[in-house]
Amino acid sequence: MAKQSVAEQFVDILVRAGVQRMYGVVGDSLNPVVDAIRRTDGIEWIQVRHEETAAFAAGAEAQITGRLAACAGSCGPGNLHLINGLYDAQRSMAPVLALASHIPSGEIGLGYFQETHPDRLFRECSHYSELISNPQQMPRLLQSAVQHAIGRSGVSVVALPGDIAALPAPEKAVEHALVTARPTVRPGDGEIEKLVRLVDEADRVTLFCGSGTAGAHAEVMEFAGRVKAPVGHALRGKEWIQYDNPYDVGMSGLLGYGAAYEATHECDLLILLGTDFPYNAFLPDDVKIVQVDIRPEHLGRRSQLDLAVWGDVRETLRVLNARVKTKTDRRFLDRMLKKHADALEGVVKAYTRKVEKRTPIHPEYVASVLDELADEDAVFTVDTGMCNVWAARYLSPNGRRRIIGSFSHGSMANALPQAIGAQFTDPGRQVVSMSGDGGFSMLMGDFLTLVQYDLPVKVVLFNNSSLAMVELEMLVSGLPSYGTRNKNPDFAAIARAAGAYGVRVEKPKQLTGALKDAFRHRGPALVDVVTDPDALSIPPKISAEMVTGFALSASRIVLDGGVGRMIQMARSNLRNVPRP
Repeated sequence: MAKQSVAEQFVDILVRAGVQRMYGVVGDSLNPVVDAIRRTDGIEWIQVRHEETAAFAAGAEAQITGRLAACAGSCGPGNLHLINGLYDAQRSMAPVLALASHIPSGEIGLGYFQETHPDRLFRECSHYSELISNPQQMPRLLQSAVQHAIGRSGVSVVALPGDIAALPAPEKAVEHALVTARPTVRPGDGEIEKLVRLVDEADRVTLFCGSGTAGAHAEVMEFAGRVKAPVGHALRGKEWIQYDNPYDVGMSGLLGYGAAYEATHECDLLILLGTDFPYNAFLPDDVKIVQVDIRPEHLGRRSQLDLAVWGDVRETLRVLNARVKTKTDRRFLDRMLKKHADALEGVVKAYTRKVEKRTPIHPEYVASVLDELADEDAVFTVDTGMCNVWAARYLSPNGRRRIIGSFSHGSMANALPQAIGAQFTDPGRQVVSMSGDGGFSMLMGDFLTLVQYDLPVKVVLFNNSSLAMVELEMLVSGLPSYGTRNKNPDFAAIARAAGAYGVRVEKPKQLTGALKDAFRHRGPALVDVVTDPDALSIPPKISAEMVTGFALSASRIVLDGGVGRMIQMARSNLRNVPRP
């Protein structure tokens, strides 16, 4: 039997860890590993056109499946392209293993062609970044990398010179039983007792939820019902907590709407559940605050806490629900529900007047129609910028849909690459990329990846020929917009030339039919919608401190945040408020 090479051992360990594909661009230093993938059952090589796409795709796959995903880049410039997508995966807590292949081991440190030091370069965007300089480090080093990525929900990077990858693996190497799932973490009894006391003593409790509430919807609803608490959310908490929520008061922050801001400021106890919400200008500084998070390093870094609780949101609330006293006074909750419904009613009137007849097409209208037509279990990937606004305010989660974006890292061009990773996890599931023209054109080459693999991703392009969010940032800084306008082609024609389905929409009455036709198409499709570049947005509350560096303005188009079908839920919740 032929002796196993380091590359073959590397690939075998990835398969054991649950990796089903590796995204990347081939190169000479990667050849031994790519060839090992070719000969190994259970894993495939996914050829993309840019390594940044590879990292974004792997991060999206990890977020959809919860499993370890992998990407790779060849030596020097190849693996450098991974860095932006890896930053996003790290900040999104997506378990990703990145292979950064390296120059020949004997040339490291001598200024060789394409030389970089990937084990140093990726340290800031990973939990683990190390160089395999000797076959004897295998398989222990890779196993450690795998367990760092899975155990800490983030990125591990392994730098591997091509010549080392081709060498024989060490004999009698010890292989561990790999950890491929995270445990649950329950807070200590002392923290639980303190939290119970704070809740029982508070008259007005508000919950503010982030992505850490994934899998805890039932527990959050039970707790909110017990303590009569309005429930707000951050953008990353939207998909997990907004649906089937009779206590919903919307979202706070720059893209916020409804009464979430008021609920967090008018309570006397604010409980932050699984959120690392970065905008402390939107958080109160004169109420008691408790934070519950699985990451202890997140506790207290955004606001001054009265109690820090290290634990899973789900496990914490399970214990809490059994111990807190049930409150009977609904006055604060009902007042916030009414404020929320009233706020949304005003918004609806502002954005619905003849919007279906206006040209250029209002992007709010596009997002609203898209939300109604998309599948109940669709995956939406959302570009950074104004697409974040429309996704936050118009997409309706239901417990089955997923909404993925660069919500913590804030990178451009993330939606199309993330759609690739999401679609590979389930070719039969509807995946919709909500792309801006700026983001789409930045990594447009990987539209060809959709064609090459016949991935049925539907790209809905919000084409306003501008970097609209940047224009807003200039506006609020008192600067004229400059360098923000794009001279765009007919993107639908480009899609058709590439071998995909493409249609351009310039009038509102064409939109519904175009989206339906694209969704019915079996392969990749692009709907190029020409939208109004003057559609702007403002958050529900603005202070001078909040304005600096952010898009906080409004134009002649009144947008205090369109909200699509959310008004229906707010009206329904309001009907449930007991009358005196």
